[in-house]
Amino acid sequence: MKIKYKFVQYIPDQIEERTLYISIEFGTAVHKCVCGCGNEVVTPLSPSDWELIYNGETVSLYPSIGNWGFTCESHYWITRSKVKFAKKRSIRKIESKQK
Repeated sequence: MKIKYKFVQYIPDQIEERTLYISIEFGTAVHKCVCGCGNEVVTPLSPSDWELIYNGETVSLYPSIGNWGFTCESHYWITRSKVKFAKKRSIRKIESKQK
């Protein structure tokens, strides 16, 4: 699956599916969860949060995006404007890795 990107000053009220909105001025990127559940995913851009890489043609976000607070519990990477889903893991495995 591919994801588009748009550099914006402000995140719009209505965001499109499969589009990553990037505000450099406000250090954030927002998109709808790529699983299709419709939840908005906010990724702050900073050395302690997510890193955005733009190579002139594609965008990548690091680290991965884990939406364990959503019902869908989706987990994926956005690399070179492509989405790669991680294998489903139980909440126990996720919590044990965080300790």
